[in-house]
Amino acid sequence: MSDSGSSNAEEFIGSEIGNRDLTSALGKCVVTLLIAWSLFQLWYASPLPFMFNIGIFNESQAKYIHLSFALMLAFSLFPFSKTASSSRISIVDIILGVIAASTALYLFINRDALVERVGLPTQTDVAIAVVGMVMLLEATRRSLGLPLVVVSVVFLTYTFAGQYMPDVIAHKGASLNKVASHQWLTSEGVFGVALGVSTSFVFLFVLLGSLLDKAGAGNYLIKVSFSLLGHMRGGPAKAAVVASGLSGIISGSSIANVVTTGTFTIPLMKRVGFPGTKAGAIEVAASTNGQLTPPIMGAAAFLMVEYVGISYLEVITHAILPSIISYIALVFIVHLEALKLNMQGIERLVKPTLAQRMLVWASNILILLVLAAIVFYGSHFLESVLGGSLPYLVLFLTAIASYIALVKVAAHYPDLEDDDDSIALDRLPEVRPTVLSGLYFAVPIIVLLWALAVKQYSPQQSAFYAVIFLILIVLTHHPLRAFFRNETSLGHQWLRGWTEFVGGLVTGARNMVGIGIATAAAGVIVGTVTLTGLGQMMTAFVEFISGGNLLLILIFTAFICIVLGMGLPTTANYIVVSTLMAPVIVSLGAENGLVVPLIAVHMFVFYFGILADDTPPVGLAAFAAAAISGDDPIKTGVQGFMYDIRTAILPFMFIFNTKLLLIGIDGVWDLLITIFSAVTAILVFSAATQGYWYVKTKWWEIILLLLISFVLFRPGFFWDEIYPPTQDVPASELVQAVESMETGQFIELNVNGESFNGDAIKKTVSLQLSEAKGTAAERLESMGLVLELQDQVWLVDQVTFGSPAEKAGVSLGFNIDGIRQETKRPPKELAFIPVILLLIFMGWLQKGRERKELKPA
Repeated sequence: MSDSGSSNAEEFIGSEIGNRDLTSALGKCVVTLLIAWSLFQLWYASPLPFMFNIGIFNESQAKYIHLSFALMLAFSLFPFSKTASSSRISIVDIILGVIAASTALYLFINRDALVERVGLPTQTDVAIAVVGMVMLLEATRRSLGLPLVVVSVVFLTYTFAGQYMPDVIAHKGASLNKVASHQWLTSEGVFGVALGVSTSFVFLFVLLGSLLDKAGAGNYLIKVSFSLLGHMRGGPAKAAVVASGLSGIISGSSIANVVTTGTFTIPLMKRVGFPGTKAGAIEVAASTNGQLTPPIMGAAAFLMVEYVGISYLEVITHAILPSIISYIALVFIVHLEALKLNMQGIERLVKPTLAQRMLVWASNILILLVLAAIVFYGSHFLESVLGGSLPYLVLFLTAIASYIALVKVAAHYPDLEDDDDSIALDRLPEVRPTVLSGLYFAVPIIVLLWALAVKQYSPQQSAFYAVIFLILIVLTHHPLRAFFRNETSLGHQWLRGWTEFVGGLVTGARNMVGIGIATAAAGVIVGTVTLTGLGQMMTAFVEFISGGNLLLILIFTAFICIVLGMGLPTTANYIVVSTLMAPVIVSLGAENGLVVPLIAVHMFVFYFGILADDTPPVGLAAFAAAAISGDDPIKTGVQGFMYDIRTAILPFMFIFNTKLLLIGIDGVWDLLITIFSAVTAILVFSAATQGYWYVKTKWWEIILLLLISFVLFRPGFFWDEIYPPTQDVPASELVQAVESMETGQFIELNVNGESFNGDAIKKTVSLQLSEAKGTAAERLESMGLVLELQDQVWLVDQVTFGSPAEKAGVSLGFNIDGIRQETKRPPKELAFIPVILLLIFMGWLQKGRERKELKPA
């Protein structure tokens, strides 16, 4: 990579985590503060405070301390401007940081008094809130740039000047006392759900990622990806996609992912023949996709738990298939680009036969399945036989033994180098040694998955156990390698592990500064919506500009999400688009007969919010990639968006076909058909949009490929015209319908009533049953509804706050008109048969043209 590219990348890295030099005396104090923040978060997540009955903090207190650290560090790590000195921390910045942190600690110290006078703040309270808001905006400007500050200021201005706004979004306005109190002194604004999620879950997952990176797992993933995929056409680019994807999964920012993995992958792609714009665009597309991929999704996964009201395991289950098929499509796009450029793969030193490769893949899958079965059933067996805490001790010792065994295996292979010199363009690293040299990094991930999926612990508990186990690995893997190699430098290796551990704590906290500030600043937008009722006004606005057309509603919502997401970090991005735009789809969709689970709506707005990262003219991830490649950022962004069209089409598809979110899957066969059709559809769509399959596609082939892709994604579009999918039954059958439901099933209710403004409302809402046992009334109450039968009409007598019914827009006094039930009809998947046959025929035509082109003249 060129010196200019390196310096530009360092500039973007600095913009993400702060570019202040921390070697001075004040800098060392800041390092101590970073370590203290990480240790506080570990203490807060651990059971130790309750075991020793000391240092116990409730959620509100933890949020105040969390933001205090973030504010103090934002002023310490980020200079006032680009021209300000980055070699030292000024006294003015320290003073500002102390003032900013004090405004949050004021709430910590005076929490009980503030609760007693809620709604009646003193002048001191208001003054502290105003100073806190100003300091938060300045910290946001320094750490995240102007976009989020501008958005926050616009929303605050709207709050104060609502009476001067156009009629469609006008409101009565608010006083300074009311705004300051609502935004800073309550849990409706800055210290709301988003900051709580950042405090409880996000920090631990970011710390997990930073410790993995410091231990060398990031470099390990790149080398493994290259060894597995480098022999294919465009192999280095495919390896870059996989490596960036794996890195992006645990990264909280697509920009951070670009500037970390991109410094290696982009120059490598250019070396094998990819133009700079395409190399940068591939990295951008892979990095932004990482924000859509479980388990972290740029912290949005944890926010969805709170906003949607479902478990974390359900969130990642719904998100997994779209993210995987999107990555498969990106690898395929890279393959098509390599075909266009007539690229060849890099020679492997050892060439396995097809039978050997299939045997290796089959054995690896079998081993994974056996391990999963052992972990799942073994843990349950130990619990049933041993009881108490003994099974956990046995499982812990088993994990330790597995880790030591894997390190012993890794010790037989050379350490992976920290630069890219080990990857030459004329040879590939061997797969087996490369994989085995760092396989022990998977142990804490297995611990995480076991805690989440098997024991179904909270994300906070699960991440804590994974981090603790990872800390053990970071501290011991170098000494253990040296021990198994009979080396004498054990003391040096212990020191190396300790340095990586401390570096992981520091880097984890530095990475969290921007996320903590972003969640707090985004709370201003949430507070504005709750204070002014802006969400309902946005619904009216979109309905006005779309004319009530369902497809236009979705298109305008997608466009607004991209605009709102420009320049915003992932966490703030999701908070903004979900707060403003998700209710729009829920409300207007229901009025137009579109009833989808709330998670599908939130996934829709989140996808388009993230696409802003590579959408010109802002596209910060594209600018970061262009800084590394040395090419034009706008062209890189345009090319990146062309690659991301495959991602942009997915939200529209799973709004109309929720099976893509693994909702409504009936058995293993249905799951396999869904996966096959989704993968095939996204590959066909990618070939159509790239204008290339085996050879360059003709215009009529593009049209047919798009049609095939559409039917595979949404088989019900044409099928519903022949066989109606639903029928309305009278509300008198409500009790029987609810009693026959199974846990996890959805019921669609036709409701009508009046809004607060007296407007008539008639829509269909979808509610998921979470309570398996009980009467129909108890099951309905678990969904948030208490009904009363009056004159053969079911009347909504009570709606539980925060329940699925309340989030779906059901209000007190609504009537239940009827129930929308599925009809019995032939499976819509039968529509796949003709389009698959058409696809095979088109493939035969393309292969024929390819043979003609390859035939020598």
